Formats: sequence, structure tokens, C-alpha cells
Amino acid sequence: HVPGRTVPVERLEAVLAGARARGLDWFTYDDLADGVAAAPGVALSFDDAAIDEWWSLVPLLDAHGARVTFFIAYYETFSAEQRQRLRDLAARGHAVAAHSVRHLRAPDYAERHGLAAYVADEVRPGVDALRADGHAPRVFAYPYGARTSELDRYLLEDFALVRSISFSRDPLVVVDPCPE
Repeated sequence: HVPGRTVPVERLEAVLAGARARGLDWFTYDDLADGVAAAPGVALSFDDAAIDEWWSLVPLLDAHGARVTFFIAYYETFSAEQRQRLRDLAARGHAVAAHSVRHLRAPDYAERHGLAAYVADEVRPGVDALRADGHAPRVFAYPYGARTSELDRYLLEDFALVRSISFSRDPLVVVDPCPE
């Protein structure tokens, strides 16, 4: 999320260097949505709104030829300079994707207000704002990785891919991000 705060920059540098040393390709989530040919590689992403910290990584990403995906939430809080930085990141080959407006848990919101309301309130305004600034988000990442199959089906009507994640503090426990 926030390089230098939630992940040490040194750790990112080690991942980037390790991928480069192994000859791995870099993929954005847009590449995956396009069905790019399967090859050993890395799809690195950052979520939320840490645009200034992401921008500080440009020299490091460029040095390793890395292309990443930025899943954007809270876009309405970006300043004009931050919005320009996001456009500059996209111009460098990075992908810009949607992550919601207020970073709310999708299943909770949909249960209280309905699927259509979740899309109308949390998805569509963010996508529209990104498009108005020249981006073309084709992938959606669930806040907190929280999702349901019903939400997936609904969002896949508008997106090429949806992304979920899982969290586990216990290395012996495997958490399935896609339970049925």
C-alpha cells in the first residue's frame, strides 16, 4: 500500500532485483485482462491512494524495468498535482485500475443496500472520475479482498477482471480468497 510505511522500500528493491535476476517478465493487471501469453513473471500492485509514495518509486521501478498496477481508491481526494502524477505513471507503462470510492467492504455494503447500490455508490463514481482524467480502468480490486461470487458476477459485467486477496498472519494457515 504505502512504500516506506507498510512495506520497506528495501524489501521492494529486493523483490524487483530478484525478479530481474531471474529474468521474469513484468505484467500489469491490464496485461492479464488482455490474455497476454503465459510466461514466468510478476504482477505487482499497490492499492489505495499513496500517490506521492508511489511516485517516489519511479527511479527504482524504471531501473528494474518494472511495470505495476495502481488500484485507486479515494481519487476525489487527489490534488491536481497528484492526478498528474498518476497520469505520468500511466504514461510510463503502469496500469491504473479501480479500487472503490471510499474503500468499503463490498459484501457488507451490498448486503445492506444491494448490488446495484454498491456499484452506483462505490464503483461507478471512481471509474467515471478516472476515465474523465484519461484512464481506462478495466480491472477492479475489492477493498480488503472482501468479495462474493454474486459480486464477482455483477462486476464482471463491467470489468475484464476482478481481484481479491487474502490475509493470514499465520504461515501455517492458507486462506482461500474465493470461497463458494
